[in-house]
Amino acid sequence: MLTTIEELRPCFVHRTQLYDGFIEWTHFSKWERLHRSIAYVCRFAVSCRKTNRQLREVGRLTNEELAAAENVLWRAVQSTIYLDEIVLLKKHQENKFQGNVKKTLNSSSPLYNMSPFLDEHGVIRMEGRIGEAVFVSYDAKNPIILPRDHRVTFLIADWYHRTYLHANNNTVVNEMKQRFRIPHLRALVHKAGKLCMLCRVKKAKPLQPKMAPLPKARLSPFTRPFSYVGLDYFGPMAVKVGRSLAKRWVALFTCLSVRAVHLEVVHSLSTESCKMAIRRFIVRHGSPLEIYSDNGTNFQGANRELQEQMKSINQSLAEIFTNVNTKWVFNPPSAPHMGGSWERLVRSVKTAFATISTCKNPSEETFATIITEAEGVVNSRPLTFISLEADDQEALTPNHFLLLNSNGVVQRQQDLIEPKEASKTNWKLARYMVDQF
Repeated sequence: MLTTIEELRPCFVHRTQLYDGFIEWTHFSKWERLHRSIAYVCRFAVSCRKTNRQLREVGRLTNEELAAAENVLWRAVQSTIYLDEIVLLKKHQENKFQGNVKKTLNSSSPLYNMSPFLDEHGVIRMEGRIGEAVFVSYDAKNPIILPRDHRVTFLIADWYHRTYLHANNNTVVNEMKQRFRIPHLRALVHKAGKLCMLCRVKKAKPLQPKMAPLPKARLSPFTRPFSYVGLDYFGPMAVKVGRSLAKRWVALFTCLSVRAVHLEVVHSLSTESCKMAIRRFIVRHGSPLEIYSDNGTNFQGANRELQEQMKSINQSLAEIFTNVNTKWVFNPPSAPHMGGSWERLVRSVKTAFATISTCKNPSEETFATIITEAEGVVNSRPLTFISLEADDQEALTPNHFLLLNSNGVVQRQQDLIEPKEASKTNWKLARYMVDQF
């Protein structure tokens, strides 16, 4: 008969000593408030032990009371994190063991490589190598060991950050190292500066709004150039007429699809001048499907008269100027950013005009010539990026859509070898190469 064997399982019993402390660290947002609050509590505790009321301290805190409050805080912070190390260090001092402290501490302790010891106030300090230096303070010789992730350590870093006027983090790190030994100190100082409200306000950057999708006119394929047109004025510019100076403006027409430009000289800002410029544009490039512009009074007047002329069949201007397919679209008032397609080209034209122009006040004929040349320069700009390694390719320009070439000049095909001087084989090769061109 089989007998059952009882399974024996090991039972582990763990003993942990919890020390939550007597201070609510989260109730304090600044080091000064925490420091002085503990100092007043310590004064009250000392006064309660005195039977004579005349010996009790009143009034402003003294330096001795503030120093005693700091020692209380250091002990409270270290007792929260390094409780086991404090017990072992006390045993080390009681036994008057003069050997290495590492033999006392566990190798997994965060203080194992810091040579810690307890001073006369019960605060854990790191033993340094400059103990014999006379000109160095006691805190610099033996800095106080503090944990990085404690609330008090963060408040101290914030206090140093504010004391040195939110300046360079290296200054704060250097000053804190003169008194404290904190692991990963630079990361702590960076965190304190990042959470500082004043620094966040001073270094704040406006949120970039999301770019809106391109309108349909910018993405219309299989249409001839200047089917969708953006219209804008720039100027005035001084032009010499006889012995006097006159003002001239330039009307910029840009194709919203292929980014080509057409410039027309306008003599005034009236509605009639705007209509004349549009008529000259239509004769050269055809009637557009849509015209986009801002809310200029001359554009509004031209649109209003356009609608009136469209209703009248007998007026010849309506037949030349537009047809039932033309539509005029106005941008909202006080929204120049919606006309970025032509506003950027206005600057490009002005730059080309300033480069080409050699006189301050050109004549009217010279001004028209310079404007036309500036139009050619802007239309020859590349629209695509071609790397230097692609020697056999050519960047796409607006002139490719208008003139089938970047500059409108067609290279003349010449024979590579004179037929009379070449042999029969070379002549056939030359003709083949010419045919390939």
